[in-house]
Amino acid sequence: MMIKTLKRIAILSCLGILSFVGMTQAQEKPPIRIGMGMALTGPLAASGKAAYMSMQIWAEDTNLQGGLLGRKVELIAYDDQSQASNVPGIYTKLLDSDKVDLVVSGYGTNLIVPALPTIMSRKMLFFGLFGLAANSNFNYDRYFGIQPHGENASVDMTSGFFTAAMTMSPKPQTVAIVGADAEYPANALAGARENIKKLGLKIVYDKTYPPSTTDYSPIIRAIQATNPDVVFVASYPPDSVGMIRAANEVGLKTKLFGGGMIGLGTAAVKKQLGPLLNGVLSYELYAPEPSIKFPGVDAFLKKYQARADKEGVDPLGFYLPPYAYAVMEIMGNAIKSTNSLDQKTLAEYIHSHKFSTVVGDVEFAANGEWKKGRSLYLQYRGVAGNDYEQFRKPGKAIVIEPAFLKSGELKYPFEDARK
Repeated sequence: MMIKTLKRIAILSCLGILSFVGMTQAQEKPPIRIGMGMALTGPLAASGKAAYMSMQIWAEDTNLQGGLLGRKVELIAYDDQSQASNVPGIYTKLLDSDKVDLVVSGYGTNLIVPALPTIMSRKMLFFGLFGLAANSNFNYDRYFGIQPHGENASVDMTSGFFTAAMTMSPKPQTVAIVGADAEYPANALAGARENIKKLGLKIVYDKTYPPSTTDYSPIIRAIQATNPDVVFVASYPPDSVGMIRAANEVGLKTKLFGGGMIGLGTAAVKKQLGPLLNGVLSYELYAPEPSIKFPGVDAFLKKYQARADKEGVDPLGFYLPPYAYAVMEIMGNAIKSTNSLDQKTLAEYIHSHKFSTVVGDVEFAANGEWKKGRSLYLQYRGVAGNDYEQFRKPGKAIVIEPAFLKSGELKYPFEDARK
């Protein structure tokens, strides 16, 4: 009897040792390393830091569920300082020194385009976080754009503004377009011109300004002198603020004012501008309107907002965070589904499948843009004071386009809408 008991103990001990060895080996597996450059300082830092924290939330969520392929996920990010010149060196370091398994982009067209030659030379999968038509000159088959535009991104991104404009009565006839002399505004203005031509409108003002511009009143006065029915602006956060301030100070008289004005979705800009936002029709990504109910987005934003103040990032998280999280959702889904980190295998899978994310269903076209765009245009109304907390509730940013997400009617002309 004692011999049998000793044998049983020996067997159980061996099983315990084997189990421990198996657990140890699993724990010793190297992490899957995902690298990126990200604007953690500089003019784009507000969006860059919020995007990075969102990706960290995804990594934490994923690791709590056991990681990917039995391995933990580790993010490696270097500050590109919002400078395009820093980008190639960062991705060279990530691939050559850090030996990352996967790469994603930093935020914005200007910081995605300079990364692409390095990425392409290594045949890596690459997600572009809000690069407007960033792949149009490269046609790289392993590039995937994370932004809600269709195959012709520049045209699709700007079409909602002009679709809304054509609902006014009488219909507009003339348009002024203006933007910073930089990569994103150039692409946005190119798309705007195509939409304007298609609609048979006449351009009466078409100019760019240096990114270093600080006084925008002369630009608004020059636009006013052409008496346009519609004014479309393509701008980065600092000049979005400057152009809106100037439009209010000069007393711009036009039927519709706004455009692809980046930055308005962030709490800092909302707080800075307050009621000056009223009447502006701008490209945005999310608003707590009852018409926008993507599965999982509320849960993500709750988690994001709970730690935003502590991390010193945008407290609302409406502009970029859900899309940054969605980038990682798509990547993680592809890795799980293919059981692979092979770049070619992953790219082929992403091209051929639809993904359910916190920003809705995403499916990619052959050029890496979304098969179906849904660029969002919101009109600010009833904004009182400079407290950004008011934007947590519906009614301050009305969805005008696309029609299937619409939550209200366009108010015009601009001088009435901004009251």
